[in-house]
This record gives sequence, C-alpha cells and structure tokens, in this order.
Amino acid sequence: MSAFKERIAHIVFMVAATVCIVAVALICIFLFINGIPAILKIGPIEFLTSNVWRPSNDEFGIFAMIIGSIYVTAGALVIGVPLGLFCAIFLSRFAHKKIVKILKPGVELLAGIPSVVYGFFGLVMIVPIIRAVFGVQGMGILAASIILGIMILPTIITVSKSALDAVPENYYEGALALGANHERCVFRIVLPAAVSGIMAAIILGVGRAIGETMAVVMIAGNQVRLPQGIMDGVRTMTGNIVLEMGYAADLHREALIGTAVVLFVFILIINLLFSLLKRRARV
Repeated sequence: MSAFKERIAHIVFMVAATVCIVAVALICIFLFINGIPAILKIGPIEFLTSNVWRPSNDEFGIFAMIIGSIYVTAGALVIGVPLGLFCAIFLSRFAHKKIVKILKPGVELLAGIPSVVYGFFGLVMIVPIIRAVFGVQGMGILAASIILGIMILPTIITVSKSALDAVPENYYEGALALGANHERCVFRIVLPAAVSGIMAAIILGVGRAIGETMAVVMIAGNQVRLPQGIMDGVRTMTGNIVLEMGYAADLHREALIGTAVVLFVFILIINLLFSLLKRRARV
C-alpha cells in the first residue's frame, strides 16, 4: 500500500512538473514565433536603439522604454533590497518571538495587496509629496521606484528570512564560542552562509519589479523619452504593452509582442548574471 501511494505521488508530481515545463515552453514559442519576425521586419538595430515610437508612422523604437525599465527596476532594488534584507535579519535573529508573530503576518499581507491598490496609494500619497517637496510633476522614476521598492519587500523579506533560518545553528554557536558577540556572529557568519538564498530573493524581487505593470502605469508618467533625472516621467516595456495592445493591429501588434520578447530575454540575462554571482560567492 505504501509503495502504491508513493507511485501515485510520483506520477502526480511528474505531471505537475511536466505541465509547468510545457507551459513555459509554449509561452516561449508563442513569443518568439510572433515577435522575432516583427523585430527582423523593423530592423533589430532600429528596434533596440531608436527612441522614436510612433506606430502611426511605422516607427518602432523601444530604447527609451528599455532605459526606463532599467531605471525603475534599479531604483526599486536600491530602496527594497536594503530594507527587506535588514527586516529579514531582524525577524530571523534579533526580534522576540511575539514580535515575529505580529510582523510576519503583516509582511505576508503586503504580498496580497493588489498592484492597482499600490498604484492608487502612490498616486494619492507619494506623487503629491514628491510634487510638494521638489516642485515637479511628481509622476516619474522616483515615484515608481518607491512603490516598486515597497512591492518587492514581501518577497525579499520572506525568502531572505527562510535562508537565514536555514543556516545551521552550530555556525552561530561556534562563532559565539570563539568570542564573537551576537551582532558579529549574525553579520560575519550567518549572513554570508545564507547568501545563496538572499541572492534568490533578490532575483525574485527583480522579476517582480521589472514585470510589474499596473502600478507603474499609474505613476511613472508614461512618456516615451530618455529620462534626464529621477524626477522625469518614463514608460516601461510592460507599460507600453498594456497601454497599446488593446487597439494595436498588424505590425504595431507584432512590435508589442517583440517588446515582450526583449523583456523576456532581459529577465533571462538578469537571472544568468545573478547565477554567476552566486557561483562566485560560493567559491
């Protein structure tokens, strides 16, 4: 009976894994079959390096949107990674269990808030504050980075805390036995031992930030231009797709799918770079 249950479980898990792999493969096939011909038709150099996006004139250049996506994602990481990492360290190694029981559900609740709510919060709170403090329009890279930094906090905190909790306790106890204080044990022994899981948290945070659409569309300004500063409005690749896919046709629609191909490749490159960093950290 036990062997039969294990066999059934093995089949169920195999089917689930196969479905996931097939789904990813179908998405890749759809993107590349529909996007690559459009990129070749427009011209890869023009498509990737031109700042002009005028579908009515058959001009499709996404360089400004690539830069906008990079700036917004980088800003979100600058804000979200330090806050999330220090919060995870606090919850894992410094906070009392009663405090953890209160804060952990709050962090998980952040992950369940819809992105449109984050966007609305940014629109009615963050944007007016930026406008009042700096005397600018308010919708731009800074506002989008702040909101995305908040949105990636649950992912970074949860995954980083799990990585820190998984570090063998004898690492910490051995450092204490050698005379290190609590803070030194955490930051010099436990934190480096958990770097692989922390890097995974950052990768997931990058994926969440660069793939976010609704909140960014609401507060980023949606201006197809190269930004000159963090206060300027930008349009991201995801924002461009969601804003124009509803009425796009022919080459315009294919160019938007081509934008999705670039975004997909962009995420793959980021994951590859982080994987290389993880290998170096282990060495």
